[in-house]
Order: sequence, then C-alpha cells, then structure tokens
Amino acid sequence: MSIALIGLPGSGKSTIGRQLARRLLLTFVDSDQVIEQRLGCSIREFFEREGEDRFRDIEESVIDELTQGAACVLSTGGGSVLRPSNRHHLQARCRVVYLRSSPEEVFRRLRHDRNRPLLQVADPLQRLKDLHAARDPLYKEAAHFVIETGRPSVATLVNMIVMQLELSGHLQP
Repeated sequence: MSIALIGLPGSGKSTIGRQLARRLLLTFVDSDQVIEQRLGCSIREFFEREGEDRFRDIEESVIDELTQGAACVLSTGGGSVLRPSNRHHLQARCRVVYLRSSPEEVFRRLRHDRNRPLLQVADPLQRLKDLHAARDPLYKEAAHFVIETGRPSVATLVNMIVMQLELSGHLQP
C-alpha cells in the first residue's frame, strides 16, 4: 500500500518523502513533478495561463491515477485536498500522513522561494495563515496520521512516521 504525504506547501513533503521512500525501499513519486511532466511547463506557468480550476482538474486525474498504481511514497501538492475526490482516493487507497506545520514555520522555510504560485502575493505570511485555516480541517479529514513537523530533523520525522505505521499494523517492524 502506498503512503501519501499531505500538508501545506513547504511542510517537507518532498524532502521527507524521499527519505521515507529510501528507508522503506519504495519508489518516491511527487505528484507536482508528474503534473509538470504532463503539462510540459511549470505549474506556476500553467497556473498563470490557465488558472487554478484547470490545474485542479489535471491534479485530480493525476492523484486518481497515482493512488491506483504500484506501492510508493507519494508527495502531493499542498492544495490536493481541496477536491473531495482527491481526499477520498488518498484516504481509501493510501496510508495518509499529514505533515502539520504552522504558517510561521512554513514562511521561515519558504520566504525566499519564488516558485510557489500561491505565495507570490504582497503578504505571504498572511496568505499561509489563510491557507492553513482553510486547509487544516481538510488535511485532518484525509489523514490517517498527523505528524507535527516543528523543529525535528528529517531523520527524526521519518522515524516518527515509520513508528506510526508499525504501531498501526501497516508496516512490519
């Protein structure tokens, strides 16, 4: 069974996902990278040209496809939980781990990142607070496990996820 990581942009889904996949000897898949390969351009360019709704349509079809594929560690886009069908597919077909980060923590990590379309605004910290307020209940609804990212190292977070999966019987120790 696949393990899907969800959370705000910048919560560590790709970084932790790569390490978790290595640890569990699974393939790592980043849904945003798959989408960009399909689009032939960056998500940011597509977002600007076609808009968020059109992007979410493509994201929905990619999530549906990836959650039916071979077992992997799947890193999802921060907004993937916005559509009920995505939450359903993730929840039904994967063990879902919500990497829960505070808006302030994400801002500290991302303040110099120019590739996040949703953060190219006058007040990115306020934008993150708004995203967190809107999405936190959706992340919790989709998640089997919630891991507070806080300040632990990537290795510590990977260990916490593995321990949760073992304790719940989804991984053999």
